[in-house]
Amino acid sequence: MQVPLQITIRGIAPSEALENRIREKMAKLDEFFDHITSCRVVVGEPHKHRRQGKQFNVRIDISVPNSEIVVTRDHDEDVYVALRDAFNAAKRQVEDYVRRLRGDVKTHLPNRAEKHLGPPG
Repeated sequence: MQVPLQITIRGIAPSEALENRIREKMAKLDEFFDHITSCRVVVGEPHKHRRQGKQFNVRIDISVPNSEIVVTRDHDEDVYVALRDAFNAAKRQVEDYVRRLRGDVKTHLPNRAEKHLGPPG
């Protein structure tokens, strides 16, 4: 990564364990695709709701050449589950980005109705 990882924790007590988990997850993502130029992770509680229990929100902004990948995940009760889900989604989006770069993504032809060919036969 060209720019150091930025971690922001809002509305919850900062935790070295949480920051370490974020760094581990980002290191794995960086190993998978080493052209990530920057990454910002924001972890916190979204707006207070009237319901009981905590809800955690994770937002990941990843900059790659000529594009940006943004992932947001919420989870009740467990910030580590929200973090895991967000990084899993980010990895899928990075994989899709890499496929597009390689030209591995097939473009689908329009179906018969869209091509106005009428019924087959």
